[in-house]
Amino acid sequence: MFRYTLRGSLWLLLYLLFILGPLFAMLAGTLPPARDFWTEFSVALGYAGLAMMGLQFGLTARFRYVTEPWGEDVIYHFHRKISLIAVALVIAHPIILFIVRPELLALLNSIQAPWRARFAALSTYSLIALVVTAIWRCELKISYEAWHLSHIGLALIAVAAGVAHMVGWAFYLVDPVKRAVWIGMVVFWLALLLYIRLIKPLFMLRRPYRIAEVRAERGDTTTLVMRPDGHSGFRFSPGQFGWLTLTGSPFKITAHPFSFSSSAEAQDGRVEMSIRNLGDFTADIHKTQVGQRVYLDGPYGAFTIGNPADMHVLIAGGIGITPMMSMMRTLADRGDTRPVILLYAAKNWEAITFREELDALQSRLNLSIVYVLANPPADWSGEQGYITAEMLQRHLPAPYHEHEYFICGPNVMMDAIETVLGQLDVPMAKYHSERYSFV
Repeated sequence: MFRYTLRGSLWLLLYLLFILGPLFAMLAGTLPPARDFWTEFSVALGYAGLAMMGLQFGLTARFRYVTEPWGEDVIYHFHRKISLIAVALVIAHPIILFIVRPELLALLNSIQAPWRARFAALSTYSLIALVVTAIWRCELKISYEAWHLSHIGLALIAVAAGVAHMVGWAFYLVDPVKRAVWIGMVVFWLALLLYIRLIKPLFMLRRPYRIAEVRAERGDTTTLVMRPDGHSGFRFSPGQFGWLTLTGSPFKITAHPFSFSSSAEAQDGRVEMSIRNLGDFTADIHKTQVGQRVYLDGPYGAFTIGNPADMHVLIAGGIGITPMMSMMRTLADRGDTRPVILLYAAKNWEAITFREELDALQSRLNLSIVYVLANPPADWSGEQGYITAEMLQRHLPAPYHEHEYFICGPNVMMDAIETVLGQLDVPMAKYHSERYSFV
């Protein structure tokens, strides 16, 4: 744990260095003629925003050594939030200039404005489009595949146009030190892009998988059983996930993240992903053919067992049961005797994925299962509705802060459970959340 904390702190400091470094470089070497405070302040905001935009390629590059301390889902949510900050900084840059120097409003005339101003406008408009389509993708009815492709294209346009705008004005790039800093930044961004789109897919191309079985599960869910084709596969920790490219090659823009549902103790490299039909790409998962070649990028995620605890409390909602199954199957294969309590919230009795196997696991594990149904049958005598503090107290032994908790399901459910655990004085270090919606 200390190792992860130290590594996470170092990566955070390095990230801040890349963001603030260009600003400090502005103060080095030969300085241009001084201007008023607000003009200089707006330029600083623009530089910081551009640096943040370029580093977004690094946040989504899926470097396991970088993401391991926090988890891939945390990195992606950070990527989304920091994008909003970067856009705010970039937009604030011209707004401040227009306020303090109204004559610059003439630059909004794209026909008569110089090319460097046109690039600034192109960068800003691309960023706004990028944010709008990311936040309201579902409302705009944009498919994940189309959104992903446009997201990458808009990001490239925004960064390239921002760099062109900066080079065009060149007010702070006369000094060789400042030029070297920004040249190095741009080369670094290009290297990240080259790694993501060329080098990493080349490695994946040499390590394909084959579909060995397509298994129907309860709750409109399909399990894909995959075996390595010509290699030994990879080892993963229970609860982790991978990015699946189901059709085409690993050079394809769009891959989809899914948790592993199989035991981490499988010795033949086999991995399973259990995927629920949510009406998008997942609607055709059941049509996958045995023998089909697929590609897996993984493992990722910090949502894993392994920390000292007297018992594991698994709280799942819907398809959030998937990483929990990996944990329970692994614990059973390892012969772990620690108590495991599963609270599984589902719409109804038939929607409980893995129901029969969960019942069978109770003979292999010290496992207690609490099903919580939103729409129970008439003769249901178990828990119903939503998981509450009172419900946890009914089924968990005290002291509550001694247990290790894992929560996975819809965001609304997870927010409520985290609030409940806070009410029970469970420290944040003792519970882990996997928010599997990255966009």
